[in-house]
Amino acid sequence: MSQPLHAVDLFGAYGDETVLSGVDLLANPGEPVGVVGENGVGKSTLLRLVAGVEEASSGFVQRPGDLGYLAQELAAPPGASVAAVLADALAPLHTAVCRLEQLAHQLDDPGAADAYADTLLWAQSHDAWDADRRALLASQRLGISHIDPSRPVSQLSGGERTRLAMAAVIARRPECVVLDEPTNHLDDDAVAFLEDFLRELPGVVLVASHDRVFLDRVCAVIVDLDAAHFGVDGQGGNRYSGGFTAYLAHKAAARRRWERAFAEQQEELNELRVAAKTTARQVAHNRPPRDGDKYLYHFKGGNVQATIRRRVRDAEHRIEVIERDSIPKPPEPLSFSQPLTAKDRLGRGCVVVSLRDVSVPGRLCLDRLDVSAGQHLLVTGANGSGKSTLLQLVSGRLEPASGLVRTSARRIGMLPQEVGFVRPRRTPQEVYDAALPDGPVPLSDLGLLHPRELSRPVGVLSTGQQRRLALAILIAGRADLLLLDEPTNHISLALASELENALDRSPGALMVASHDRWLRRRWDGPTYHLQRTRPA
Repeated sequence: MSQPLHAVDLFGAYGDETVLSGVDLLANPGEPVGVVGENGVGKSTLLRLVAGVEEASSGFVQRPGDLGYLAQELAAPPGASVAAVLADALAPLHTAVCRLEQLAHQLDDPGAADAYADTLLWAQSHDAWDADRRALLASQRLGISHIDPSRPVSQLSGGERTRLAMAAVIARRPECVVLDEPTNHLDDDAVAFLEDFLRELPGVVLVASHDRVFLDRVCAVIVDLDAAHFGVDGQGGNRYSGGFTAYLAHKAAARRRWERAFAEQQEELNELRVAAKTTARQVAHNRPPRDGDKYLYHFKGGNVQATIRRRVRDAEHRIEVIERDSIPKPPEPLSFSQPLTAKDRLGRGCVVVSLRDVSVPGRLCLDRLDVSAGQHLLVTGANGSGKSTLLQLVSGRLEPASGLVRTSARRIGMLPQEVGFVRPRRTPQEVYDAALPDGPVPLSDLGLLHPRELSRPVGVLSTGQQRRLALAILIAGRADLLLLDEPTNHISLALASELENALDRSPGALMVASHDRWLRRRWDGPTYHLQRTRPA
């Protein structure tokens, strides 16, 4: 039986910046845990710390001895081949099978018999005899079986590297798996395969993901690294049982409690401040004594004034207590405060994108596609079907080997899957100003980055924060044709939902390529499905 993964009071920092502060985590075998939270809150840092890839500044981590970690980017040794990565993953299982065969001839020795029993238990829990078949199946289902095994990992795309690393984890079948955004770059068949593997794994599963359908199908527990902001009444915490849908209901209720508690406290403060200012004027204020009660006035007046002072003092003390333990104002969620596109300059029905008999050998073969002004088109298809290639053709970043690509858009904006900035020491504000020297909208007004992130180097921002910056530049660029390649990858769950709403409100033409099943379920516009191009 696998041991739980347990972290207590973890602190993580990079230089002088604290990323995680006092985080607790428990992941039990057979109870998959999903980690969620805003971009930059420390999800990837938490996974690296509990996996032992990095050391925590302080705190305690107890982890199973056999742990498989999947980062967002595969870090393979220089020059390592595809075959070498898979062979390295399978080596412990092959070794265990060979060890069993050797020990089987020494069972008369009590020490050898004990070693045989321990090795057999380990091999059985890892299904070691099925490892080679499992590796082949994983390669096929994850869409990398066509890659030459001798090909260097450095020559693979980001998506291919991620799928290779995942195939290695699945083939190895460790007691504990820690996965960072595992569904990025996966099509429906590959995600279904991963979900089946994780649900059937008897050990510990810990996953950070933005994929809402995946979280619903796999995870029994959700840990929200933002949840401390929702626990003002002691009912929030950061651990939610019942899966992602139940977590959404819990979080919405916690937000309502927070808003209600804040409003009630502000109302009490206002009443106390009014009372402290007006009490003295409300009790016998400036009333002169009458001729017959001067003595009584002075005798009782002292008591009245003492009562007034006590009431004022009590009100001021209560104000001081409330302000010392004040409930913070619920922050406004980051959102798209501007339309994603400019208004159409062409009339509705006018063709803004036209492709005829387009071919990119090995990547895309397309007979005909038209996109009208103001139309929102969802492009779907399995990995390798050419979704990214299609967007690159329309953007002008790629020329077809044959065929015709025409666009009548005045300004085209594109968000690629891989976002990078050539000057990582620049701040988001500097990058934004360089990209849009006459930008009509200040970066801070777009609502995509927190004010504290505007002065940090781009290179230290999380992948999701960098993607938000790229989106901000696109939105401010006021394109009338926007091309989005997997736009919900790496961004927080809350922002993904807001992005979907912003897509609905955008007046210009949109082409969106996405594997996101949640987005696709609620898409009510036209869909264009690409088929994988067969090798020549």
